Amino acid sequence: MTEIKTSAKGRILCVLGPTNTGKTHLAVERMLSHRSGIIGLPLRLLAREIYDRAVQIKGDRAVALVTGEEKIIPRGAQWFVCTVEAMPLDRAYDFLAIDEVQLAADAERGHVFTDRLLQARGTEETMFLGADTMRGLIRRLVPNAEFIARPRLSQLSYAGAKKLSRLPKRSAIVAFSASDVYAIAEQVRRQRGGAAVVLGALSPRARNAQVALFQNRDVDVMVATDAIGMGLNLDIEHMAFAEMTKFDGVGMRPLMPAEVAQIAGRAGRHMRNGTFGTTADCPAMDPDLIERIENHRFEPVNAARWRNTDLDFRSVEALVRTLELPPPREGLTRGRDADDLLSLQALREDAAVQERATSKDRVELLWQVCAIPDFAKDLHDSHARLLSQLYVHLCDRNGKLPSDWVAGQLRNIDRTDGDIDTLSQRLAHIRTWTTVTHRGGWMDDAASWQGKTRSIEDRLSDALHEKLTERFVDRRTSVLSRGLEEDAAALDVKLGEDDALTVEGEIIGHLHGLRFRPVGHDTVEQRRILRSAALRVLGPALAERAAALVELPDEAFALSPEGGIQRITPEKDAVMLAVLAKGSEMLEPKVSLLADDQLPGETRKAVEEKLTGWLKRHLRQHLGDLYRLRDAELKGAARGLAFQLAENLGALKRDDVSDLVRNMGQAERHPLRKMGVSFGETHILATKLLKPKPTQLKTLLWAIFNSKEPEAPPTPGLTSVPLLEWRDDAWWLAAGFLRAGRQAYRLDIVQRIAEGGRQAEMASRQYFRKDPAGHDRPKGGRAGEPKPEAAVVAETPAEDMHVEETPASQAPAEEVLVEAAAVPDPAAEGASLAALAESVKAETAPDAARDVAPDVVPAEAAPKLSGPKKRLGPPGSFVADTAWMNLAGCGPDELQRLLWALGYKTITARDPETKEDVTLYLRSHKAIVAKREREQEKRKADEAKMADSPFAALMALKQQPQKPPHKGGGKRR
Repeated sequence: MTEIKTSAKGRILCVLGPTNTGKTHLAVERMLSHRSGIIGLPLRLLAREIYDRAVQIKGDRAVALVTGEEKIIPRGAQWFVCTVEAMPLDRAYDFLAIDEVQLAADAERGHVFTDRLLQARGTEETMFLGADTMRGLIRRLVPNAEFIARPRLSQLSYAGAKKLSRLPKRSAIVAFSASDVYAIAEQVRRQRGGAAVVLGALSPRARNAQVALFQNRDVDVMVATDAIGMGLNLDIEHMAFAEMTKFDGVGMRPLMPAEVAQIAGRAGRHMRNGTFGTTADCPAMDPDLIERIENHRFEPVNAARWRNTDLDFRSVEALVRTLELPPPREGLTRGRDADDLLSLQALREDAAVQERATSKDRVELLWQVCAIPDFAKDLHDSHARLLSQLYVHLCDRNGKLPSDWVAGQLRNIDRTDGDIDTLSQRLAHIRTWTTVTHRGGWMDDAASWQGKTRSIEDRLSDALHEKLTERFVDRRTSVLSRGLEEDAAALDVKLGEDDALTVEGEIIGHLHGLRFRPVGHDTVEQRRILRSAALRVLGPALAERAAALVELPDEAFALSPEGGIQRITPEKDAVMLAVLAKGSEMLEPKVSLLADDQLPGETRKAVEEKLTGWLKRHLRQHLGDLYRLRDAELKGAARGLAFQLAENLGALKRDDVSDLVRNMGQAERHPLRKMGVSFGETHILATKLLKPKPTQLKTLLWAIFNSKEPEAPPTPGLTSVPLLEWRDDAWWLAAGFLRAGRQAYRLDIVQRIAEGGRQAEMASRQYFRKDPAGHDRPKGGRAGEPKPEAAVVAETPAEDMHVEETPASQAPAEEVLVEAAAVPDPAAEGASLAALAESVKAETAPDAARDVAPDVVPAEAAPKLSGPKKRLGPPGSFVADTAWMNLAGCGPDELQRLLWALGYKTITARDPETKEDVTLYLRSHKAIVAKREREQEKRKADEAKMADSPFAALMALKQQPQKPPHKGGGKRR
């Protein structure tokens, strides 16, 4: 047996029980709670379903999908969702799970599940899921395993034999051959209007399309093979067996009780009960079998299928011998020869294969070729010929397949004409080629070939789905047709408890909230007649539902991330009642009711007022600071600043309101600070609104007011996020983030880093004001006296310092920081550097008209400067603290972009002692000039706006000279 490749340490937990116990759901939750994990599932379709669910939770960059026909493996993926056969076990995982472990007893696939049971382990936790019949066998094979029994969530009961025409709605009929499935589906079409068809030979895309017919209630019956018994979680209420025997590859045999229970268990999901029985010509079930299924009592599995995995590739004969070795221990038994072994036995008789399979590498390659599955199943000779051709090409072309030969093979398959059987055969062949394109780099430009085979498979799947639907679905039943020919008012129209509107027992639509949604693809005339009949019950039903909505408490409503007001009920899915629309203000969106015209006007108005009131309370509950700022009774500049903060959802660039802030004293700022406003280096913001819920609401309000699609806000708890797609800077500001380069940073973190930079500048300037003994330097610079700052700067050799302005159009990552060549006149160079330092000092000196000091983070919370003790650059230059990167959750490149966005440029200086280059940051002269220009432009725009305002006209009128009053007592004539 193969040596265990994953760690044998960690807890081994077996979760056993019947169907509908939530075992798989539990395993997925456990996997995603670990740092890494892998789960092996029995079907590709189920693997895709679990993968999609995991991606919704963890994101597509963290989850991988690995099946025989499809591989999606992002770099750095932490969680792997796979079919059991395709699990990559060449690495360690914290968590590992195998689903439907009872398949270890399967004659064809059992050896794979047995190998995983014996060999595969997670380093921290291993979980095996399956039927309780495996308990004793697992206890013998894995002595240290723990067991948990899971009861079924709903009751499963026998409902007896029923005719096809009398089967309840939401029924699934099971047969065991394609011909029987088609014959039954044809009868259902004639009697019930149509049926969805599910066979194991269908591609996942075609199978999903057929399942959607059933799930969307386009049809009420599904006809399927036993492929339905594993992995498909469907809305089935009754499972009917049309046969109780099946062909297992050797001969016909009766179904085992555990197999019947596995299929019957598809009826009733979650907390809904289900029933099972027989139909068509199938005899009634034995009472003992019924009792076993209802009480989940079955014979235990005594042996698992086994095949040796420690293979000898020295020759084909040696490989076959190791594959046919007997089991090494009790509880294991040889399984039936699998397709890969049958293919190997056929190919070793091929002369071309014999000629090439002469080395260990060639024999191992032959075994890889034999592992390619035959999805057609009934053309083994044809499949063997294809495998032989593949092997010969791989051997003769250094492990690569010829592109022209592959293209010719695909052209023969890429046709959508023909009947159902022809399309099914082509679909089986293209699935084989999809597997080939995913195998070990056999193709040049494999990704392109994978896309081609996937495209062909999709076209064939769609064509097959259309053929199946055309043949087996007729939405106009004879009963409904007879009713339509008569008076529409005489039709039996009912609205059921599940909100389904039926006409003569046939579903024609559903009532979603206050809207009617028709289903089906009838003619325009039929839809007109059906809707006329439906109006008899729609009007009263809508009025009654609307009246109930008005009486509901606030807890019954919720606001979706997309901007929809929903009604939340514990027993049903959320129902959309209204959507938000642009209002006169960003903080006052309108409510647009989603209701049919049949809803009376007064009732419609009452519902709108109810939802509008709820929305106002909901927004004020989570965004109360914004509304308090908007409505605060303040004066002067404080009033204007509060209003702008509310208009901009709690965050403003300080440069944009510099005039207001400059004219505000501490007394004017105090009431704003009491309302949670923080005055920072770069932004003025309401800090409480950076929490997740306010952030989600702010971005939603911004999108609605600006007529944009709502975007998901940054993940809560992150101080910075990478920019995966472009979003407006105003959106980031509403979300409480600043975009800098390819990263966005939370504003409170930006404030702390900006304050850290300001403190570092001050510390740097203070250093240059001290002599080595720590005393203040005098302003002179004569011999024997401490040197002025310019001379100190000049002491740094010109070749050890390089100052380069950051281009305004480029990010710092695009700067080229090169070492300057030696300057012929060091004194002149030193003087220029000193002049630069004085210029920067003058530009960055505190403005007397500006506030004394912006709000700062407490000293214990603010980042502190660290770096070389010796100052290497001009006054105001500093080394970025590594703590800033930890604070912002970014690397040095991203921090450089952030500091560039805050107005700093990079300079390099060489330490004369270590001879190493040190990157320093210095306030950019261009940034200072640009800031002043922006302030001047804004001041001019404000003055121009004021000059055109009625207030300016009134002030001009008041300033005109007044005529002296008329002296004298009498009236002036």
